[in-house]
Amino acid sequence: MKIRYWHYNLRFRYPFTISKGTKTCQPTLIVEIDHLGLKGYGEAPAINYYDITVEKMIADLEKYRPMIEKFALTTPDRYWHYLHHLIPGNPFLVCALDIAAWDLFGKMQRKPLYEIWKLDMAKAPVTDYTIGMDSIERMIEKIKEKPWPVYKIKLGGARDMEIIEVLREKTGAGIRVDANAAWQMGDMMKILPSLREARVELIEQPLAKDDWDGMKELYRQSEIPLIADESCVYEKGVEKCPGHFHGINIKLTKCGGITPALRMIERARQLNLQIMLGCMNESSIGSAAMANLSPLVDYLDMDGPLLLADEIATGISYDYGKFTLSGKPGLGVEPKDQSLN
Repeated sequence: MKIRYWHYNLRFRYPFTISKGTKTCQPTLIVEIDHLGLKGYGEAPAINYYDITVEKMIADLEKYRPMIEKFALTTPDRYWHYLHHLIPGNPFLVCALDIAAWDLFGKMQRKPLYEIWKLDMAKAPVTDYTIGMDSIERMIEKIKEKPWPVYKIKLGGARDMEIIEVLREKTGAGIRVDANAAWQMGDMMKILPSLREARVELIEQPLAKDDWDGMKELYRQSEIPLIADESCVYEKGVEKCPGHFHGINIKLTKCGGITPALRMIERARQLNLQIMLGCMNESSIGSAAMANLSPLVDYLDMDGPLLLADEIATGISYDYGKFTLSGKPGLGVEPKDQSLN
């Protein structure tokens, strides 16, 4: 196998703000695995608060390149185990390579991944559309600009209750909220009635990732499903969530790719946890990996290509929350940038 890679800074359509900060572009690493002329593509965006940059991914890829390339690919799960032990400190890079291996495997089998997994794409949930933190007026404008069946509203500021109340007046669409661990228990007790009144569908990561005592108490009091994000990054995190959260948000980049995500989905079902598949502002390459998995989950947050002004691949189209894949083998996407061909 031969490995190539590209570093992109994908521009957002609008500055993207959450409780942890604001971004105007999304750094991302695209990898290509070439095996006898067949090429598989994978992606891993870099997220500052997880302390893994694109530069770090590239450095590790170059460091381990001879061992990464010498592996004889038979099945992607065997390749993932090899990479996981080879590069244990960089799940982001492992994710990019794992997605590329699955894309290549699908092309070798001449089937889309969802067919390999025997999934019915008609059962895929709609994806939400994220409204980042902003002035209330601007958030209303974004909703008007993008009519959608369900929105994910980023919260974690001083005007959260007002934002939810005003947005509910302006739209009858579904509303999900994500505080990115910005609230404390006192905040939750104040805002919870407003969230119930606004018919919020779910609350993603309301408290700090290690506030398990707070989450246990909140779990007892909340009628709204609570979904773990920062509290459930890797496979081992699934076990601790029952009794604290109603569900988990699986993000491929954080957990290390498609291979561990499949195991997390299986274990979450065994524990009667709801499942969200979440994005980290991937292009259509990373989003296609989520799309192929989506019939397995309850909630989908796959709006990266909608939030980005730059697009480097084709193969996914969106229509009012629903999406369509090309049906081509593997991920079903094709690089748009000529440098990736």
